[in-house]
Amino acid sequence: MKSIKVYGPGCKRCETTAAMVMEAAEKLGLAVEVEKVTDPKAIAMAGVLSTPGIAIDGKLVHAGGLPEAAKLESWLSA
Repeated sequence: MKSIKVYGPGCKRCETTAAMVMEAAEKLGLAVEVEKVTDPKAIAMAGVLSTPGIAIDGKLVHAGGLPEAAKLESWLSA
């Protein structure tokens, strides 16, 4: 099971990003655990300068704006 963290203050883009992660994982048939991180200190410590940010298994793969669906699927497949 992949551990995914979505970093952001809980805005609409952050919620959309979390939904996109779940949809991509379902499409790929992957079991994932999605955690939403909203604490500003935790977001900064993760190295996210622009939200939303996505970390997969502890590695930051995206920050700022909505991710492209194809890139999201490739990150999850790796």
